[in-house]
Amino acid sequence: MLRHLTALALRRPLTVVAGWAAVVVLAVVSAPALFAGLSSDVGDLDGTESQRAAQLMWRAAPSGETVFAVAAGRSASDPGLRASVGKVARGVGALSGVDAIRTPWTSPLPDGAPDPASVSTDGNAVVIEVDFTQTRAGEAAVDAAAAKLHAIDAPTVLVGGGPLLDDEKDAQAAHDLAKAELISLPVLLVLLLVIFGGVVAAGLPLIIAVVSSATAMVALLGFSLVADVSVYSINIVTMLGIGLGIDYALLIVTRFREERQRTTSVDAAVAATMATAGRTVFFSGLTVAASLAGLLVFPDDFLRSMGFAGLSVVLLDMLAAVTLVPALLSKVGRRISPSERRDDGQGVFASTARWAGRHPVAVISSVVVLLGLAAIPFASARFADPDERSLPASSPTRQLAEIAQTRFAQVSTADPIDVVMTDRLPAAEVERYAATLADLTGVRSVSTPQLHGLSVVEVTPQGDSQGAQAISLVHQIRTLDAPAPIAVGGDAAQLVDYENSLTSRLPYAIGLVALATFALLFLFTGSVVVPLKALAMSAVSLGASFGVLVWVFQDGHLGGLFGTDALGSLSITTPTLVLAIAFGLSMDYEVFLLGRISEIWRRTGDTTHAVAIGLQRTGRVVTAAA
Repeated sequence: MLRHLTALALRRPLTVVAGWAAVVVLAVVSAPALFAGLSSDVGDLDGTESQRAAQLMWRAAPSGETVFAVAAGRSASDPGLRASVGKVARGVGALSGVDAIRTPWTSPLPDGAPDPASVSTDGNAVVIEVDFTQTRAGEAAVDAAAAKLHAIDAPTVLVGGGPLLDDEKDAQAAHDLAKAELISLPVLLVLLLVIFGGVVAAGLPLIIAVVSSATAMVALLGFSLVADVSVYSINIVTMLGIGLGIDYALLIVTRFREERQRTTSVDAAVAATMATAGRTVFFSGLTVAASLAGLLVFPDDFLRSMGFAGLSVVLLDMLAAVTLVPALLSKVGRRISPSERRDDGQGVFASTARWAGRHPVAVISSVVVLLGLAAIPFASARFADPDERSLPASSPTRQLAEIAQTRFAQVSTADPIDVVMTDRLPAAEVERYAATLADLTGVRSVSTPQLHGLSVVEVTPQGDSQGAQAISLVHQIRTLDAPAPIAVGGDAAQLVDYENSLTSRLPYAIGLVALATFALLFLFTGSVVVPLKALAMSAVSLGASFGVLVWVFQDGHLGGLFGTDALGSLSITTPTLVLAIAFGLSMDYEVFLLGRISEIWRRTGDTTHAVAIGLQRTGRVVTAAA
């Protein structure tokens, strides 16, 4: 197949280039439709106990989103602040789609003083809550209400929460994407110029990266017509598209420069390159795609869309590398100079390989011990859904949450655990059950809201909404005897259900990836031992990667270098995504190396020589690609 694709690219290079250009144009034209349909939901699963509880509560008391505002810098006893808040509240309450608005003076004390639950402990900040209807009018009213709330006459007015948090996350994702491209592309171009020493050779990898990333957008648009696509999948497409596009083009162009030493015919050099490096790219693409296909096993639309995004861009990267690169080389290859002749047997990489070959036990032991030590922090990993702390310090929603924690200490910032009884019980029986739940370790408060036709106990945990106490309470409540069948919901229960779903599917995902990788590497090398070695090495390196994630992003070490605070937890989806992406990239470089080693071994039959020369000839490429 590769031979036929190469022949087509050499015979009709302009047709191949025009075909890819047309797809890029289609991607640009369809981009607005794709971005309009993206979702920021993470961790939503159908059919779980927590979702069943949420549906029962919503049917009993349909409700929309809630937005909060904090007006700080004026005393709550200031008549001017009360008048300003009242005026704004009347304007917000008159908006179509607003269900209710609560201010400190909605239910004042008998002497007219504001409700202390809505006033900060220092008396210089007040909170306003706005509830919206579960309608399109409610969705449309959010921005209008936020604009009116900013008109409160106070030195600082912060508005956030609810749908505004999702909007900020979407905007931050788009900003990060643009910032990443703005920084990375010029740096990549400079690095490629240094590596190749010429504009033409340096430009080819960037062309492939841009083309494959753009065309993957078209694939995502098609996927979005039948399923939800996460807004964060665009970041995956860009990262993998640029990274793997450069990797594949780098390998091919480097090999083309070597082949140019042996022949003056550009087409002959291209054909020889694609028969060797092209084959390596083909198997590498399939191996990385198999790794990302493991994400399709999970029931979550977020992970599935990330898997489909990664799968699409990897396969398109590979397809562009084996069609567009030879087509471009056939037209501009004469302008790419042959590589310099070197004594491959005396290079740093070859010397390193020989030294490691003379001391295999010491090298293997040292590497495994070091990587094992790096993996230790993962034993203390804690997971949670991303919240406002994942946003920059300038985020209004994050600032609002921080004020709530520090200046409204009398109000719990944890969301309650909803214990929904599927049978309607007498009030006295509900109160007795609530008293039993109140005695559980880690409970801050218990309430029994009155919902039409439904018995509910709301248990507010100590600490965070998805903290250790909240998670422990979910498990305790689900195992405790109840006076009627129950469904436990809320943020903590949703996290428990999501984690259970991931862990139940994880063995299938790992098995699928390991089996597919083993089969592909066996077909690529003809060896049984080499694929097993590759899987073992990737497992050890992945453990170290997970440990570093915990050490930096959960515990906050070296956080200043990465612009992050100690979050105390990792996003629940992070290890799964890292497993797929990092495993795929490690196999990408593994295939690069094995391809050259096996090529030399088949020619010489000398294993030691093949490993040393293969590493020398690919070490520079792998290092540059990384």
